Amino acid sequence: MKVLEAEFVKGFMRMADDGWLEGWHERNGGNLSYRIKAEEVESVREEFTPGEWKPIGTSVPVLAGEYFLVTGSGKYFRNVMIKPEDSFCIIELDVSGENYRIVWGLVNGGRPTSELPSHLMNHEVKVLATNGRHRVIYHAHPANTIALTFVLPLTDEAFTRELWEMATECPVVFPDGVGVVPWMVPGGRDIAVATSELMKKYDVAIWAHHGMFCSGEDFDLTFGLMHTVEKSAEILVKVLSMTNAKRQTITPDDFRHLAKDFNVTLPEKFLFEKE
Repeated sequence: MKVLEAEFVKGFMRMADDGWLEGWHERNGGNLSYRIKAEEVESVREEFTPGEWKPIGTSVPVLAGEYFLVTGSGKYFRNVMIKPEDSFCIIELDVSGENYRIVWGLVNGGRPTSELPSHLMNHEVKVLATNGRHRVIYHAHPANTIALTFVLPLTDEAFTRELWEMATECPVVFPDGVGVVPWMVPGGRDIAVATSELMKKYDVAIWAHHGMFCSGEDFDLTFGLMHTVEKSAEILVKVLSMTNAKRQTITPDDFRHLAKDFNVTLPEKFLFEKE
């Protein structure tokens, strides 16, 4: 089978295009990766042309020998649908989990996203935390979520509670809450380590003044997770533009009743009484 005919590749492309249409990927902003299933690899292997091995910039031994779909560094999400072979690639990791090589894509040259270390370190964390169920890592620049990083305390508790209060579905969609990374230079090992630590507890990490990282089992769930967080952030931005004090909101006990009815566990650290 040709790579571009494979369903997992079509899903990857659709998700990238959906993010572009939402306005989350200005210029070459954002990146997306997918850990490919063994049977999916075999279905397209005939098109592979392995390149030279290059260092990842970190070590991810749990992912040794795995293959990933990854957007390219400097590539535009708006071009994924019209120039797929130039916009993303399939990479293979070596037996140590310290090097990668491109086996398909980026036909006009280039390399995987500069945030490849962050993606792979988060993939490794999620493989261990979910027994391999999570396969998608998505980074985008949703404007409302970024705006909130300038006005809310940069804590997991503050962001989780405010986002939960803005839409009743939020504590059901992300019951573990969200993590927050203070501003750091993107693309390096430090921010990768900080994000992967948060991903041990959450499926969402918000990068202050930069964007959001999400992890999920498939393209629909991961895109839907980011979409839900950003919609909640949009509602909060609108509320804050009207008033600095909510007249009414969802209370801690309301959340507890919601958790019982929807059979989810909400950490008590987010159900504090506000001053």
